[in-house]
Amino acid sequence: MTTQDLTTKAIALLKQLIATQSFSSEEEGTAALIENWFKTFDIPFERAGNNVWAFNKHFDADKPLLLLNSHHDTVKPNSGYTRDPYKAEVIDGKLYGLGSNDAGGCLVSLIALFTHFYQQPDLKYNLVMVASAEEESSGPNGLNSVLPKLPHVDVAIVGEPTLMQLAVAEKGLVVFDALVEGTPSHAAHPNNDHSIYKTIEVLQWFKDYRFEKVSDVLGEVKLTVTQIEAGNQHNVVPAKVKLVIDVRVNDQYSNEEIYTILKEKAPCQLTPRSLRLNSSSIPKSHELVQAGIALGRETYGSPTLSDQAVLTCPSLKLGPGDSTRSHSADEFIYVEEIEEGIQLYIELLNKVLVHSNSQESNSNGNNFMKSIKN
Repeated sequence: MTTQDLTTKAIALLKQLIATQSFSSEEEGTAALIENWFKTFDIPFERAGNNVWAFNKHFDADKPLLLLNSHHDTVKPNSGYTRDPYKAEVIDGKLYGLGSNDAGGCLVSLIALFTHFYQQPDLKYNLVMVASAEEESSGPNGLNSVLPKLPHVDVAIVGEPTLMQLAVAEKGLVVFDALVEGTPSHAAHPNNDHSIYKTIEVLQWFKDYRFEKVSDVLGEVKLTVTQIEAGNQHNVVPAKVKLVIDVRVNDQYSNEEIYTILKEKAPCQLTPRSLRLNSSSIPKSHELVQAGIALGRETYGSPTLSDQAVLTCPSLKLGPGDSTRSHSADEFIYVEEIEEGIQLYIELLNKVLVHSNSQESNSNGNNFMKSIKN
């Protein structure tokens, strides 16, 4: 099958995925569609919950393993939609629909990439394609639940919309529940231990605090107060004020280190909801990154969270589409972005997986790129 035929089938799969509701933990329908793809191409696969994965045909236990991963769950459509979020429709080169950009275009492109290399012998890496669930909710039954079932993963490409640029690092996340306590009282009486007034100093501390280590790629750790809750009667000073603190962690700290520092220094009680969503990165010297740079791709650090957070191996975030469209009303991806994305994925892995590329193969790839740009 030619790359163009594979691309056509991948776009058709994306249209089916868009038309099938797949909120986090409710991805049964889209998992079945992905299974059907593998069945069509006679590719053995496994499924656990709503996660579906498959290995390349000539798997060799002595070779390192390259994980290809993207997710097929979506957020719920927001109230700003003017179109049917489940109607996959192409208008002026844009494929509209919920999950088209985040991360359906990446998912079908990686599935097409995996299918392209599935039967090829003598690859430098084994391949495993994992279409994962519950990414949007960071749920317990997503990629993190599949990893223990896989052989050791040496490196990963995680499909998220990056305009096919190379996200070589990604910030981690820790959400803290904070508590400021005071003395409850009637509003008519003096109170020198007023929980809400005490919170003013706490908020100022969080606003001003800076972590010392700054990343060359991801910049500073970003600490933001995002929620505040206190009181339920106009004439009662509450005993406590609850805050929620969102901390985006660079690659200079582990989440455990962030917790240790804030527990020691912050002027209030802090409880982390989870410490497992760590920052991730891949050395710029890695052959995947170098292959991308050779193809004219640029490197950058990503502020958004993905399934990279549950990986312990080096990982590269890379995919068609634009992150700024994610979770937006009337979400879309350009069809051309998928076409170019599949070809760029193939060219990237040709440089990494294949010991010797033929001139004819490179020529066919270049001709295809020219055809889709004209």
